[in-house]
Amino acid sequence: MDSKKNKGKGVFIISLLLTLIFIFWGVFFTDNLTKVTNLIYNGSIDYLGWVYLGATLFFVIFSIYLLFSKYGDIRLGKKTDRPDFNTASWLAMLFGAGMGIGIVYWSVAEPVTHYTSPPYGEPFTVDAANTAMKYTFFHWGLDPWAIYTVIGLALAFFQYNKKLPAAISSAFQPILGDRIYGPIGKTIDILSIFATVFGIATSLGLGAMQVTAGMHDIFGVPNELFVQLIVIAVATVLFITSINTGLEKGIQYLSNAAMILSFAIMLLILVVGPTMTIIKVFFNTTGIYISDFIHMSLRLRPFGEGEWIASWTLFYWAWWIAWAPFVGMFIARVSKGRTVREFVIGVLVVPTLGTCLWMSIFGGSALDIVQKTGNNDLAKNITENVSLSIFTFFDYLPLSSVLSILGFAVVAIYYITVADTATFVLGMLSEGGTLNPSNKIKMTWGVIQSALAAVLLLAGGLNVLQTASIAAALPFAIIMVIMCFSLLKGLKSEVEVQKGNKRSMHQS
Repeated sequence: MDSKKNKGKGVFIISLLLTLIFIFWGVFFTDNLTKVTNLIYNGSIDYLGWVYLGATLFFVIFSIYLLFSKYGDIRLGKKTDRPDFNTASWLAMLFGAGMGIGIVYWSVAEPVTHYTSPPYGEPFTVDAANTAMKYTFFHWGLDPWAIYTVIGLALAFFQYNKKLPAAISSAFQPILGDRIYGPIGKTIDILSIFATVFGIATSLGLGAMQVTAGMHDIFGVPNELFVQLIVIAVATVLFITSINTGLEKGIQYLSNAAMILSFAIMLLILVVGPTMTIIKVFFNTTGIYISDFIHMSLRLRPFGEGEWIASWTLFYWAWWIAWAPFVGMFIARVSKGRTVREFVIGVLVVPTLGTCLWMSIFGGSALDIVQKTGNNDLAKNITENVSLSIFTFFDYLPLSSVLSILGFAVVAIYYITVADTATFVLGMLSEGGTLNPSNKIKMTWGVIQSALAAVLLLAGGLNVLQTASIAAALPFAIIMVIMCFSLLKGLKSEVEVQKGNKRSMHQS
């Protein structure tokens, strides 16, 4: 037990020191940090992009295998354990953690950008519109959710079934044994915290830009750096207040509110927007997405220019993997009592359908407006100012003021929810895998995340931070592949234990 406590303390101190060194480097030597992170990131994409593609496709296949396998009936926890949260709240929380503000940020901008600059073919055509929607489904569909499924399930299984600490290193117990408490385990946990801190700080910075853009659009507040810093400060106070109310109240209530507002906004656009086009887009794109899935999953263009794939698909796969420790840890924390099959349906299948529906409503409507109006200026405005894209899109719909206010509320709540869940997870990782970290540790990480986002907005280094967090994703992609085999080993031993228990019961 002491080794676990010491491990937690060591992981916290080393992670904290590395983060502070990185902040110092980012503020005072921004150009040097930019050069180094770009070199690492570009090298990993140019030479090892195939690792991202292969690993991510493997996670999808592995998740689907688990859904239909003999392990599907294994319960996360004791046989008598039942879920702590009802299904609606559970889905709302994992969706908020997994996609949150990103889905609002890119739901209009990405399809329109692919329409104006497609991966292949002529821009501003019907084919370009179909391709744009297909790749938007691809980037936000099965692949990211499969990444979260694999890591979330591994963490939940080893926490609840094998009674190990809530740490990323615990998922390697069948392979490493007690070495998970030694230097190898510590390194895995430090890398996880590092990726989480930078991924979240990037999101807080991007989120502050979108919240400020929304305030500018609705209330006429100046869209400038000073306001963005105030947004970060106010959000910090709000999510630190929420942290102190605990998981069952703060995060659950915020996630439920965000989900209700998201459904309201989707329903409203479905009614006042191009309803038939949205329905057709959803069905048509789902068909193209399924039929072209393998081709898109392995597409690298060895004999042509592969810049589009590098800047979109490979960037996304690295981004989702960088987010995996945080999202996986949080999903595991709220999934006790679910069976493996329920878990895979809830984390892979349902969110993929929900995300594709959301993208059809927002992206499909935006492309319909751009095509019907022939308004290339609208397409230009959307692609040039991504922070404002969703509000620019609302201006072309009936009830635009209502939609803008709802959209702003969704962005603001997701913004606080992501920060809230991230500080909770960082607390768990920093305290040796405790399921209920102390408020002091959570508040420490909350302040550090916000400070990091604010400092890098000031220094103009937000893109550098994003590049740094993604550069850390490559070793984590390999760690996650090994994690799958470790999970398989653990599930196999669980089935054998259950068979043994049944035999002993029959004999007695």
